[in-house]
Amino acid sequence: MAKLLYITANPKTDISRSKGAQIGEVFLEEFKKVQPDVEIEHMHLYSMDIPEIDMDLLYGRAKLSFMGYTKDQLSEGERSKLEKMHALADCFINADYYVFVTPIWNLGAPAILKSFMDCMFLHGKTFTNTAEGPKGLLTGRKAIHIQTRGGIYSTGMMVDYEMGDRYLGTALKFLGFDVMETVYAEGLDHFPKQIPEIMAAAKEKAAEAAREMAKTPVTL
Repeated sequence: MAKLLYITANPKTDISRSKGAQIGEVFLEEFKKVQPDVEIEHMHLYSMDIPEIDMDLLYGRAKLSFMGYTKDQLSEGERSKLEKMHALADCFINADYYVFVTPIWNLGAPAILKSFMDCMFLHGKTFTNTAEGPKGLLTGRKAIHIQTRGGIYSTGMMVDYEMGDRYLGTALKFLGFDVMETVYAEGLDHFPKQIPEIMAAAKEKAAEAAREMAKTPVTL
């Protein structure tokens, strides 16, 4: 049975009412039409205890990576935070398909998404170094980003300022993912009267992307 990890980064208490979630639900419904037995796990980042990179994690990772320390020689704070980071990464790795649903805030993604992705960069587990450079170890998996945007970032003067989708796609590709074209709904703040049309178009694209992803076998 395939597993799909559905990751949302929105602080709204009733996340189902967010526009991103509405598009995401269309994606999931269409995906299940093709793969009705898929197991779907939802990670709502704002309800999770995600460790942020601080002094404990900086020193703990360095000690184990190249300073010759063993796990038993770490401080309690270093050890507990590294264990939490690895546990989160283990949950993340254990899937075939990945759907990220985020807004764009101040040119980028919510900070909690960066903290989450920081936990996925673990040498020997999600990537390794080779003579040709770093190599992602999470190959064979497929991922897609669904992003809502208040402004217009696909064309015009703001193209170079969009760093949320650009960051996520780059990070996932670094780790070895096959990343599909982003589905976005943009201009939601600039053109409030056109929101129904904008949302309808995004939902249609999400449905198409879901069918494409679901029809693609994953071999890990």
